[in-house]
Amino acid sequence: MKRTRRSVLKTLGTAGAALAAQPYLGFPAFAQNRPLRVGIIAPKAGIAGTIGECGLRGTQFAVERINAGGGIAGRKVELVVEEETNPKDSIERLRKLVLQDKVDCVQGVVSSGVSLAMGAVAEEMKALLIFWDGTTQDGVKETMPNPHYVFRSTDNECEAVMASLLAIKYWKGKFATIAGINPDYSYGRNNFAAFQALLKKFGIEVKVVAEQWPKVGTLDLTSHVAALKAAKPDLIFSSLLFADLPIFMKTAHGAGLMDGNAKFAFPAAGFQHTLLKKEFTPEGMVFGHNTLYFDVANPTPLQKSFVQEYEAKYKDYPNWEADRAYFAMEVYKAGVEAAYKAKNAWPSIDDVIGAMEGVKVQSLGGPGQMRKDHIAEQTFYQGLTTHKNRFDFATLGQVEKMYSDQLQKPAGVDFWKWIETAQIKL
Repeated sequence: MKRTRRSVLKTLGTAGAALAAQPYLGFPAFAQNRPLRVGIIAPKAGIAGTIGECGLRGTQFAVERINAGGGIAGRKVELVVEEETNPKDSIERLRKLVLQDKVDCVQGVVSSGVSLAMGAVAEEMKALLIFWDGTTQDGVKETMPNPHYVFRSTDNECEAVMASLLAIKYWKGKFATIAGINPDYSYGRNNFAAFQALLKKFGIEVKVVAEQWPKVGTLDLTSHVAALKAAKPDLIFSSLLFADLPIFMKTAHGAGLMDGNAKFAFPAAGFQHTLLKKEFTPEGMVFGHNTLYFDVANPTPLQKSFVQEYEAKYKDYPNWEADRAYFAMEVYKAGVEAAYKAKNAWPSIDDVIGAMEGVKVQSLGGPGQMRKDHIAEQTFYQGLTTHKNRFDFATLGQVEKMYSDQLQKPAGVDFWKWIETAQIKL
C-alpha cells in the first residue's frame, strides 16, 4: 500500500484483469459504469496504528479476491482510504468520502470514541457505514439506538465476557482477590465491570484490591505496575490492547509481578500478540485472539490462504482486525448481490441495507452474520498461553471457541440486565 495521508487503491490484479470483461454469477459486466467505491477509515499511526494497518491488509485481501472473481455484481471495487484520528477529524473525513469522493459505502474504525460520534453523523447523512470495531456499550443506546444506515461489529464486551467465563472455568476456587489495569475510557471500564458482574453471577466472592486506569496512550506504566505488585492480587484482569500492552508486560516482568502465583486474564491481548514475546509473557494466562486466531488447528482453506499470504508478504501474523475488515467487505458484497438479484437492476442504498440484514457470510475466522438489528455475530477464540511453539511469542496451547450469540446481548436487551438473566454456559 502506498502510504500517503489519503490514497486511492485500485486492486485489479492479473487474475482480476483477465476476468474483468466476463459476467460473474449471472451479473452483467458494468464496463460502462464506474467501479464501486468503498471508503475506509482506519488508524495508520499512533498507538492503534498496527491495528488499523492489519485491518487495511484484511480489506485488501478481500478486495483482491472479489475483483479477481469479477467484482461485486459485475463491478470492480476501488478503495479510498482515509485516516482515523480523533472524532472531529475522522468525521470530517467521513463527510469528504461521502460528499466529495462519492463512495458507495464506508467501512472501518477501531476506536469507540470515534464510532460513537461517527455513527450519529452517518445516520444524519444517510451514509452506509459498516464498523470494524469500536462499539462499546456506553453511549451506543444514545448515539445509535435504532440505526438504519449504520452496521455495528459485535459488542466490544464479547471478549471480556468470554475471558471472564474462561477465568471462572479454569480457576474457580483458586482466587479471592482481584485487580484490574484497564484503559481509562468506556471500553476498559465496561470490560472490568463485566468481569465483576460475571463473577457475581456465578457466585464467586472476591475482593478488589487495586484498580489502575491509565489514560489511553500512557506508555510509562511503572507506577501502575508498582501499585499492582503492592496489592498482591490472586488474579489480574486487563483489557489493555494498544501499544501500551507490550510495555506493560515488559515492565511487569521486570518488576517481578509475574514471579508469584498471580493469574492473568487479558481478553484483548491478541491485538499485540506478535509483540508479546516469550521472555516476558507467561504461560497459562487467559489470552483473547477473539474473531481470528492465526494458528488455529485445522483452519478453513480461506484462513489458511490468508495467513500464509500475510506471513509471506508482511513477515508477520495477523490479528483479529483483519477478520473484522474482511467480514465487513463480505457482508457488503453479499448485501449488494442479494439486492441486485432480487431487483434485477442496480439496487438503491435501502435495497442493500435490507439485504444485509440477516445475511450470513464466511469470514477469515469462521462463519458470521449480520443480525437484523445491525449487530454482527462472529466466532471467537481465546485460551491459555503456551511457549511450546515455533514462534518467539506466546500462542494458545488450549484453544476455546465460542459463537458470539453466547457472548452478547440479544436484540433489544440491555447488556447489564442480560448478564444477570442470561443462561450462560461455562
